[in-house]
Amino acid sequence: MLASLRKVGSFARAASAGQRRFLSIHEYQSMDLLKSYGVPIPKSVAAKSPAEAFKAAKSFGHDRLVIKAQVLAGGRGKGTFDNGFQGGVHMVDSPEQAKDIASKMIGSKLITKQTGARGRVCNAVMLAERRQPAHEYYVAILNDRASQGVVLVASAQGGMNIEEVAAKDPDAIITTPISFANGLSKAEAIEIAKKLGFKDEKTQSEAADIFINLYRIFKEKDATQIEINPMALTTDGEVLCMDAKFGFDDNAEFRQLDIFALRDISQEEPSEVRAQKHALNFIKLDGSVGCLVNGAGLAMATMDVLALHGGEPANFLDVGGGATPETVKAAFEILLEDPKVKSIFINIFGGIMRCDYIAEGVITATKELQLDIPLIVRLKGTKEAEAKEMIRKSGLKIEAFDSLDDAAERASRLAD
Repeated sequence: MLASLRKVGSFARAASAGQRRFLSIHEYQSMDLLKSYGVPIPKSVAAKSPAEAFKAAKSFGHDRLVIKAQVLAGGRGKGTFDNGFQGGVHMVDSPEQAKDIASKMIGSKLITKQTGARGRVCNAVMLAERRQPAHEYYVAILNDRASQGVVLVASAQGGMNIEEVAAKDPDAIITTPISFANGLSKAEAIEIAKKLGFKDEKTQSEAADIFINLYRIFKEKDATQIEINPMALTTDGEVLCMDAKFGFDDNAEFRQLDIFALRDISQEEPSEVRAQKHALNFIKLDGSVGCLVNGAGLAMATMDVLALHGGEPANFLDVGGGATPETVKAAFEILLEDPKVKSIFINIFGGIMRCDYIAEGVITATKELQLDIPLIVRLKGTKEAEAKEMIRKSGLKIEAFDSLDDAAERASRLAD
């Protein structure tokens, strides 16, 4: 039982985490955004072909460059491309070398510890000048649940995994609340720079200006997170943001059209992208029971009950309160794209949703898609009796249940 409960918790966390869909953008796009707000960065240029990489490398006027594969995943430097090429980050010393490396990156999939075995396609590279850090820092602007406000998180131990730093040396993390309305004052920002160890007025002021402008971006662009790792004091005395990761609130898309135009769907799970087009909340998981449920809470409860009966959900799929027979069919198509799915469990509570609409969609999808895997249905609520009668008259091999436990147990057993 304890193992089952642990499994339940992991599925719930997976679904909960998946529902927070924050837009991420590529590093070269992040650098462009920083630059537009006056945040100092190393010179960098994106290229989407080997020829563009050659041209970009020549534009620097010197040969001390770095080339980085642009995929939305961490661990690029230690990653491997599906063509066998090692590493998504390389030093380059000539335009010819930049062109050669770009040819091995662009169009291939980079596999890292964060991408899974399938990897993510590299459609572009970024060339940047090499700047030598004398010291590296970590800086982030985040929403903080504890204070219910925005905070600046900073550390003098940058260039490494900040979670490990926090675990080993909590005092190395400096957390500063920020007034949402007023932002950081120059005096507050300079005080943070002093705590980080900047010694002279020039670098303290430069670091402070970075902190202030990062918050401006956070507020004006509806960001959910800005992470700079590292921010560096270079050997020639400049303070630069060497790398950046951004997350943006999907609910703000209507007023951030320029930011959301940067979305690269090639970096996302295709089934999730397709689900979004049909207004379905879908998160792909690793199990074998396809789930179709209405309501996020009921979806998570369904996943929990499946886990308690030994089943592993293949997805989190919430069709919402406004589903139609057409959206139900689309949901079926998405579920059936996953070869791991061995049974489908439909669990609908008809409050706002009408059960007969779901039944109509299920029957249509079963016929048109020539469904050949077990289908378990549990319908409760509005138009329940009519829905059950529709399923009975259809003559299709659809197993209907009244008990959630019985239905979950059956779906789990059939998928095993």
